[in-house]
Amino acid sequence: MDGVHAAKGESIKTLDELEAIIGKAPPALDLKVINHLDSGALRWIAASPLLFACFGSGTTLGVTLGGGPPGFAGGDARTLRLSAAMLDDPSLAQVGQGFGALFLLPGTGETLRVTGTVSAQHPGEISITVHECYGHCAKALIRSGFWEALPDGTAPSNPSAFIDATRFMALATSDAQGRADLSPKGDPAGTMVRLDPHRVWFADRPGNRRIDSFRNILTQPRVAATLLIPGSTHVAYVSGTARITADEAVRSQFAVQNKVPALVTAIDDAALQLRESPALVRAGMWPVKPPTHGIQAAQLFIEHVKLNKESSLGARLASAALSVPGVSGLLKKGLEKDYKDNLY
Repeated sequence: MDGVHAAKGESIKTLDELEAIIGKAPPALDLKVINHLDSGALRWIAASPLLFACFGSGTTLGVTLGGGPPGFAGGDARTLRLSAAMLDDPSLAQVGQGFGALFLLPGTGETLRVTGTVSAQHPGEISITVHECYGHCAKALIRSGFWEALPDGTAPSNPSAFIDATRFMALATSDAQGRADLSPKGDPAGTMVRLDPHRVWFADRPGNRRIDSFRNILTQPRVAATLLIPGSTHVAYVSGTARITADEAVRSQFAVQNKVPALVTAIDDAALQLRESPALVRAGMWPVKPPTHGIQAAQLFIEHVKLNKESSLGARLASAALSVPGVSGLLKKGLEKDYKDNLY
């Protein structure tokens, strides 16, 4: 692997510098965020065989996977409950810590993101008080070819070679108060992550534009991540201190389809571990089977906008527009067009 040549430009240190490059997050994005688990989210969680989870306190941050037969996670409107036995590293969960998760549905590109706080630990069960719940766009999983993979028992045992073959990342960040977040990243092999002797690099691609990860890195740069080769049950775990750069020489090394990313993130002094994930083994996701759950991501997005408590005129107009019969199909077509036209 050639690695990434050292950046010449300065790291981005303020939100103003960040927004000068990528713009402000559109306020409308918050309309899809709700503060509880509605019936659609609970159905999604009940049907999910795999989650990525992070736990943080503001000074510590860890990431793990959970997986098994659908139903290993559940809860009610205010509380998410996880089976500790289904997590690869349940010791990361401590009462009072921030929590972030991605729930995946086989064959579905969109993911369900949930954030909260660990509120209790019972024998065999971890309880999370829910703060936010929303659907995330499908671009990361599409770029990674996540659901096109077949079972692959030939993943490289050498960490450097594994990194080079990685196509999916779940990036964990938290703010200074320990509020944690987990964000999906996806790219073809060779452009997802780059490794040099002292750091790991990855690019920012078009997504949901909430910039939560960037905001967190600017205030609390400690990060952790899981790196996957779809089809393999092995996972690389990376942790270190992140910084963001817009250095052109670095960005150009991550070009895909002649599109150069606006930003690249480095994880300095990166600690790297490679091991098999029992959660991925139990989940048995590849080859993907035809879905039977009947869940439609576009409908979930619509219901969340309608449930959002924002009372502005824009929010009321959005809710009214999404109540028109047939709008779910139109939104689905709009998402599919965006995924095709704006993948990079």
